[in-house]
Amino acid sequence: MPQDTENAMRKDPASVQSERRVDDLSGMIPASAREYIAQYMTALKLQEKESEKLAADISLWESRVTMSRSRGMEELALQAEKEAALIRSRKSALDADIDTLKIQIERMKKQLPLLASRARSVDPDLLEQELLMAAGHLPGDEEKAALERDLKALEKDASADAALAALKMKMGKDS
Repeated sequence: MPQDTENAMRKDPASVQSERRVDDLSGMIPASAREYIAQYMTALKLQEKESEKLAADISLWESRVTMSRSRGMEELALQAEKEAALIRSRKSALDADIDTLKIQIERMKKQLPLLASRARSVDPDLLEQELLMAAGHLPGDEEKAALERDLKALEKDASADAALAALKMKMGKDS
């Protein structure tokens, strides 16, 4: 059983749930999250290289076992088998860590779009000020802009009312 699991079992369940998981990126900005994931990917690559090295070591010790047995050196073969078994167990533990890292990295990668969408949220006050400036007003002229909008709406209503009245008169004359 991994040591982390044993430690988690000794703690009370409430404290285990309150701890933040290493693959939880909530609260991070996208750039920091990408950097955090890159660190995990670097660790993964280093562990994969170490696993390859251990696989080569296992092959070496297995060939030594075969060679020792072929020469009739059974005691030496037993020692080589012990060394190969020790390296196999280290490789097995390392491979389990590699699998865990891969899962954590995938979980973190899946969170990146959500973080990016949260970062793109719009500041309504800033947007309003930018629209005012685009309309030719200075920042802080919200009241003046609102008054102009209201006046334009009244002018539009008045012109629509005048056009309607003219149409009614024309229809009244024609009939």
